[in-house]
Amino acid sequence: MRRVYLTTILAAVLVLAVFFSAYYGRGGESGIRVVKVGFIYDTDESTPYTYNFSMAERALEKEFGDQVKVYVHRNVSDSETLEPIQELVRGGCDIIFTNNYSKQFEEGARMYPNVQFCQSSFNAGKHEDCPKNYHTFNASIYQGRYVTGVAAGLKLRDMIDNRIIDPEQALVGYIGAFSSVEVVSGYTAFLLGVRSVAPEAVMRVRYTGSWSSYTKEKACAKQLIEEGCVIVAQHTDTIGPAMACEEMYGKKRVYHVGYNQNMIDIAPNTSLISARVNWAPYVVQATEAVLENKPIERCVDADIHDNDACGGLERDWVEVLELNKQLAAYGTEAKLNKVIEGLKKGTVEVFKGDYTGVSLNDPADTIDLSLGYKENDGVSWATFGYLLKDIITVEE
Repeated sequence: MRRVYLTTILAAVLVLAVFFSAYYGRGGESGIRVVKVGFIYDTDESTPYTYNFSMAERALEKEFGDQVKVYVHRNVSDSETLEPIQELVRGGCDIIFTNNYSKQFEEGARMYPNVQFCQSSFNAGKHEDCPKNYHTFNASIYQGRYVTGVAAGLKLRDMIDNRIIDPEQALVGYIGAFSSVEVVSGYTAFLLGVRSVAPEAVMRVRYTGSWSSYTKEKACAKQLIEEGCVIVAQHTDTIGPAMACEEMYGKKRVYHVGYNQNMIDIAPNTSLISARVNWAPYVVQATEAVLENKPIERCVDADIHDNDACGGLERDWVEVLELNKQLAAYGTEAKLNKVIEGLKKGTVEVFKGDYTGVSLNDPADTIDLSLGYKENDGVSWATFGYLLKDIITVEE
């Protein structure tokens, strides 16, 4: 009988040892649970987009120290996402984040139901058969674009009032990756910010056909400058547009508005301001949920809709970066502070005014913005897919 009891006790001890070894990972004798966190990036930190996302990775390590172990795969194309997913899962990752647009990421969530999968900027997060371990998240970046548009508009207003340019020369250029709703929503918000203080402004848009092509982005910027644009903004991933503007310093008057990172050090004579998404709040809070064995959506401070999370300026998910005070029009900083406060409180409406929009997909589908439009209403991804008539021209 004693042998039976002893065997049972030894088996129980062995099971407990295996459990605690798995639960506490590399915590060892400290008794601290260690969560393994994977990141899959579509590019690497040489591009502002991925560099900006990697700041969340560093915030995670700062917040949790030895409680997290981070593993990163870079330069992963959308069509090749499954292999790094499998490698991260084999390595014991408990949660995986990605900044790419691959549909394979949700497929990975189905394959590995015990691992949490969190995908940014993707518009497939809400559907009936969505895996419970698959999550989407994004920021209301249109707010940041609107604010930077106000800064650009104040610069235009200053140039017009001081007769540096004529009102009909208030031409804004915008470089977008694709004619997607995300890009259209962004450049519309930017122009509406510009026109809130410089209603003379109109916009020309050029698409590169790529999220990350320094050569194409720079070439598009040069074309817009040659066409007379005095402000050039971007929704692409490299510093190409900033460099194009800086190279025109002393030859043509042009100012740049950036994205994902402060570009004043790159283009000190032309970079006016930038905005970025702050991915850290979601990444840190989602990881904390896994550490505490809680559902992610119960731990993330955001607008939550099923497995989708969204936040804006009010939650620091959107940040307006340093203003180049050497270039900005007088009073810009004070004005931006008021606009930011209004956006946080909901008293400033971005998509509203005496404008008519035409759907990207159906010319018969139009929208009257005098009634207003609420972006990110119930979802984290952009939904405003209308081209404003008469004030925005898309060039091939």
